[in-house]
Amino acid sequence: MSEPEQITRQETFISHLIELRSRLLRSIVAILVAFVALFYWAKDIYAFLAHPLMAALPQGASMIATEVTAPFFVPLKVTLMVAFLIVLPYVLWQLWAFIAPGLYQNEKKMVIPVMLSSLVLFFLGMAFAYFVVFPVAFKFFASVTPEGVSMMTDIDKYLGFVLRMFLAFGVTFETPVIVMVLVYTNIVTLAQLKHSRPYIIVGAFALAAVFTPPDVLSQLFLAFPLWFLFELGLLLSRFITSRKAPSDEAAAPASE
Repeated sequence: MSEPEQITRQETFISHLIELRSRLLRSIVAILVAFVALFYWAKDIYAFLAHPLMAALPQGASMIATEVTAPFFVPLKVTLMVAFLIVLPYVLWQLWAFIAPGLYQNEKKMVIPVMLSSLVLFFLGMAFAYFVVFPVAFKFFASVTPEGVSMMTDIDKYLGFVLRMFLAFGVTFETPVIVMVLVYTNIVTLAQLKHSRPYIIVGAFALAAVFTPPDVLSQLFLAFPLWFLFELGLLLSRFITSRKAPSDEAAAPASE
């Protein structure tokens, strides 16, 4: 490789790093702006997050803070999380603007729907956990609390539990997109996924046992949606294979 070509490649690499830094800074600034705008309502935001548990606690019970700084920092953590979720579409747009110039036209057509559907499905997974799973799970925990024991959860530990559940259900709801991408990119075939269905169902219940509380209801609330979304991904993948088949036949050379 000649020296001018090396210099050109180095300049290109440096320009990419500068652009990446610029887009990361824009994303961080956007998150900080949203955080500052929501700072005044930090306590209200945490109260909304804690509502499913508070509604399930016995009369007169409350949450506790075992650390001196927890009442201040935990609502700020929740507010920062909400700010990130609000700005997430803009962050993804910055990511898209960075990688788009290096993609082919057919890759661009696939990436945009994947990013949008992944974002929507992740939010749906979080909403499912908050509005459906949490009320049922917390009522179950409150009902099995032994007599003489006060159910008083630490606010920091509650936040950690909620974040894990949001992540588990958010990723679970990405299953149709993952299945369709695997089929579209020919990493696996639709027939292979159908053949692996029994193992995937067992894996769904195994994952639910790992990422959810030990009660059966919470595990079922994660395992069955994961199974259903896998089946939905298989159904939608049929349209991908049916659309790819004619184009593959057209691209194949005609035999004598």
